[in-house]
Amino acid sequence: MKKMGTIYFFCGKMGAGKSTKSKQLAIDKQAVLLSEDEWLSSLYPDQIASFEDYLKFSAQIKPLVKRHVQNILSVGTDVVMDFPANTQKLRKWFLDMASEVNASHQLIFLNLSNEQCLRQIAQRRNEQPDRAAFDTEAVFTHVTKFFEAPDASEGLNILEFSGKE
Repeated sequence: MKKMGTIYFFCGKMGAGKSTKSKQLAIDKQAVLLSEDEWLSSLYPDQIASFEDYLKFSAQIKPLVKRHVQNILSVGTDVVMDFPANTQKLRKWFLDMASEVNASHQLIFLNLSNEQCLRQIAQRRNEQPDRAAFDTEAVFTHVTKFFEAPDASEGLNILEFSGKE
């Protein structure tokens, strides 16, 4: 039987470091890195002005991304997904993506406090001024209302980091 790749995906509040960690993991694992932000900004330039816009366009690319990732996994290549897995519904999407092609998965849960995330968001605003409009405490507060921490009952392989590492 052919060896399948492993899909790695991240759960963590806005500012927890998902993108930073995904880039490093892709290097460490010599894996393909797929970034939702890159896909969305390439496919829908200047069209995402609100969280609702993000949700709409994110949903539109999911079927294409799923097929693409499954094709990569099926040739034995690991995939690191810089796409948020911040709700039970989103995590089920990742889990189904893996299980449908008999690939393994790893959810990396960046379990940082709101204060830690807000500090990192402030730092990101300084380093990436183009993100300042979206990287605000108001957006963080709004988005965090939807956040659901992963639970063992979801059947996921969870690796948790508390930010104290």
